[in-house]
Amino acid sequence: MSRVERDFGGREEQLSLSERAYLVIRDRILKGELSLGEALSRRKLAAELGMSLLPVSEALRRLEIEGLVESRPRIGTRVCLPTEQDIRERYEVREALESQAARLFAQKASVRERLEMERMAEHMDAMFNRCASGENNPEFLFAVHSYHLQLHLRIAECTRCRTLRQAIEKNSVLVFNWLFDVAARRPPLPPRFHRELIETIGKGDHENADRAMRQHIRYGLDSVVSAITSIGAWPDKTIARRITK
Repeated sequence: MSRVERDFGGREEQLSLSERAYLVIRDRILKGELSLGEALSRRKLAAELGMSLLPVSEALRRLEIEGLVESRPRIGTRVCLPTEQDIRERYEVREALESQAARLFAQKASVRERLEMERMAEHMDAMFNRCASGENNPEFLFAVHSYHLQLHLRIAECTRCRTLRQAIEKNSVLVFNWLFDVAARRPPLPPRFHRELIETIGKGDHENADRAMRQHIRYGLDSVVSAITSIGAWPDKTIARRITK
């Protein structure tokens, strides 16, 4: 069963074709099936998805607005290949938003919410530790990063600041963290990486919470930048025409 079917209770026919195309292409990018910088052929995608060019084009346009796909005139469309500046700026925006979420969590989260986050963090670390032990099934890795996104959004929800939570989601900072991690194949995280974060922000000291979240987000950034920026720039126009037809 596809993720589209799982997410929408098997009622895939109720989705527009462009929405279906969007979800499938987006998931392929986040799973690493479509790698950073990989050329995207509308014709090939349409044939694979069993639909016309129009919904695929609409899906790619939406993904381009979100920053997951990029296009160049007379060259074509590809999965985004960020520069070092792009990556660092995404991390800076995430750090600004999530460090504020950590501060507010320390001040406002209830006892029940702190316990909930401890359980989520323990489960999160267990999932990442399985990855470190060699678990590399694509569906499992997708579930790991999906849960990671949920964990950090839940921290934001516990701040009682809906605008902050919406800003984190709207800016896609966690989606890009996911994308960069998958592309860079970052080394394993410390065994209690998320549990230690939640323990710190749950103690009520907003300054320590802020500091802990910043360190959490910056962890491994340089290795991510190095891995991704080594991939390369836009291909030669002649090559690009050939691979995007």
